This record gives sequence, structure tokens and C-alpha cells, in this order.
Amino acid sequence: MSKRVKSFKYLLIAIVILLLIGLIAYLFPVIKNLSTTEGQIEFKNHVTNMGALGYLALFGLQFAQIFLIVLPGEPIEVLAGMCYGGIGGTLFITISACIISTLIFFLVRKYGKRFVYSFYNKERIEKIENSKLFKNSQKVEWIMIILFIIPGTPKDLLVYIAGLLPLKPLRFIIISTFARLPSVISSTFAGSSLVEGNWKFGVMIYAITFIVVGIIILVINQFDKDKTAEEAMKIMK
Repeated sequence: MSKRVKSFKYLLIAIVILLLIGLIAYLFPVIKNLSTTEGQIEFKNHVTNMGALGYLALFGLQFAQIFLIVLPGEPIEVLAGMCYGGIGGTLFITISACIISTLIFFLVRKYGKRFVYSFYNKERIEKIENSKLFKNSQKVEWIMIILFIIPGTPKDLLVYIAGLLPLKPLRFIIISTFARLPSVISSTFAGSSLVEGNWKFGVMIYAITFIVVGIIILVINQFDKDKTAEEAMKIMK
């Protein structure tokens, strides 16, 4: 099974590279002119002309970002905002992430650790899976919520790990979908504001998001007497 997974992984990487080259080649002539009103209008027209292919290409990139861990998430979220606006981009990324995370969760439940080892270092996975904190069924959902909300945590690793933990599928799907929203909203609205030439609004969105997340973290630390979040972050490193 491991060889098949690795072959599938390399095939997807090749497809992603081709998608990236195609998107860059198609959009580069208009991306370089985004600072002008004419360039912004031309960019939107390019995306509109792509139709369903635009959605498929963007979904393919996000699939690679979560499934293969070869891309950071923020650029794809910004691109979604540039293509489909703040609200449209947020909806697209949220729905796509839900579909992909659900698929990975059930693949891990079916094939177990061997599937996860095809994508991540075995020692790192065992360190997380075997820790008393992540084995605690009463705390694991709370830990997942915290780690998905906090910026900079390896959310794609969390998706793989979740299938090995005492988590109910529906609860995980809800957590992994909605706890991403602060990061997704800030990136997609920033992308939308770039196309509109309103970079100040994008900066403001990022600032508000970081303030909100900061408040959430402060509240968590206030009530987290056992230092669960702090311990979970150390284990994930």
C-alpha cells in the first residue's frame, strides 16, 4: 500500500506543478498590472473566462496544499480572494478544505499509520500519537480547536493525526472546517482588496484578525489552568 500511496503522491505533485505553470502562464500578463484599474478589470475578466476550469485549478492547488503538504495555505487563500472576492473566496476555501480534510481523515481511519507515514516522518507522528495529552479523549477536541485557530500551527499535519486520535468524524469535520475561518477570512479578503487596489483594507483585515486571535489566545490561557494548549504546541514541534 505504501508504494501505491507514494506513486500517487508523486503523480499529484507532477499535476500540481503543471497546474502552477499553467496558472502562472495564463495569469502573469494581468497579475503584473494589478496596480492599475485596467489591470484589475483585466484580471477579473481572465478569471471569469476560465469558468469551471478556474475553480478546478484552484481546488487542485488546495488539494495539493493539504494532501501533499507541498504548498503553504496562505497564497492559495489570497489567490481565491483575488479570483472570487472576499466572501466567494472564503466560501470556496472553506468548502474545499472540508472536502479534502474529510477525505484524508477517512483514508487514515481505513489504512492507519502506514498511510500517514507515507507523508510524514514516523518518529514525529509517534511522538504526537503516543503522548498522554493527545490520547485523552476528554481533551483532544479542545486541543484541536486551539491548534486550528492559532496561526502558524501545522494544520495539515493535524488533519492526518486526527484519524489516529479518539475523535468522532463529525466533530473533527466541524472543528477543522470552522476553526480555520480566522486565517481564511483574513487571507481571502486581503486578496480581494489587492485586486481592487485597496491594500490598506487588506492590512486592516489582517490586523483585526490578529487582534481577534490574540484575544482568543489570551482567554484560552486565562482559563487553561493545566497549560493544555502550551503542552500541545510543544508536542507538535
